[in-house]
Order: sequence, then C-alpha cells, then structure tokens
Amino acid sequence: MSKKEDILHAATHLLAVKGYKEASMAELAKITGVAQGTIFYHYNNKEELFLAIMKAFREDIVAEFTRYRTDRHFESGLQMLEAAIGFYLQMAAQMEDRFMLLHRHDAYELALINPQCHEYLEAIYICLIDIFELAITTGQKDGSIRDLDARRAAMIIFTMVDGLVRFHNYKLYDAGVLYEDVVHSCRTLLQNNIVPLES
Repeated sequence: MSKKEDILHAATHLLAVKGYKEASMAELAKITGVAQGTIFYHYNNKEELFLAIMKAFREDIVAEFTRYRTDRHFESGLQMLEAAIGFYLQMAAQMEDRFMLLHRHDAYELALINPQCHEYLEAIYICLIDIFELAITTGQKDGSIRDLDARRAAMIIFTMVDGLVRFHNYKLYDAGVLYEDVVHSCRTLLQNNIVPLES
C-alpha cells in the first residue's frame, strides 16, 4: 500500500469515527506517522481528501457489484434478491468505516455546497439501489416477482436493509439477527401470489 493509500485509509476511519468537522489534518498526521506537509502534498485540504474517499468508495462499490453480478447464478429473481440482501450486509461489514461515513450527516452538508460530493453520493446510492432493482426486474421476467414499480420497490427494500446497517454500525442492534425477518418481509412484498396494492 502506498503512502497516499495509507493516508486515505486512515482518513476514512478518522472521519467515520469523529466526523468531517471534528477530524483534523494534524490528528491524521499523528495517526499515519507522517508530516502534515506530506498529507497536503497528496491532498490540498480536508475537503479534497473527503472527496477522494467518496470517489474511492463509489469505485469500489461498482467493482464489488459488477463482480457479484458476474460470479453468481440464481434460479429466480426472488432468489437473487434474497442473496442481494446478504451481499449488501456483507459489503457493509467489509466496508464498515465507509458505510459509517456515508451515514454521517457531514457528507450531505458538504453535498449541498459541493457538486462533486453530491455527484459521488448520488452515484453510490444509485449503485446500491440498482443491486435490488436488477433482482426485481429479473424476477418480474421469470414470474417470481409480481408486477410493481421496480425502482420504487428497490428503494423500499434498500431503506430496510440500510436501516439494519445503520443499527449495526451505531452498535444498536446486530443486523445479522434480523436477516431472515427482512428476507421474509421482502418475499411478502414481492412474491407473485400477493394481491397488488391499490394505488
């Protein structure tokens, strides 16, 4: 790992734990064991460093999702959706600092004034929701999932699963304990034998 990657990794943890406003470049220098000048050589300021973290997060999520789609075969879209829930929880556990950072309010405050930050956040959420939408549209084609607005259903499922991740990250509840309950709720919402809701 290069010095620049070391700084990015340490900064991700620091910002996830302390928040954008509270974390300082001096503290980052102390954690990484490098001079502040070295950090500023790679990143002009804290905002640029934060954007680099968001960009790397977006790229890694896209890469993980692409690998997930190409490495697996599913009997149905509903099975694919159930696996996607597990995949999301696993990805959130592997990237705990990044998801913690994503759940902090700091990113959204910065996105209000920084279009680049807004773009990265939007791309991250689009990719995450796409995981569920792909499973739903696949299930609609094979008949395992009923006819409904796939994007809206994907967003509802995303909020359920992401809510579990938030509980877990903030040490409020173990997300894995509710995995089967979430899967059951999604089946109830999506299975083809359910009477459609009135719009």
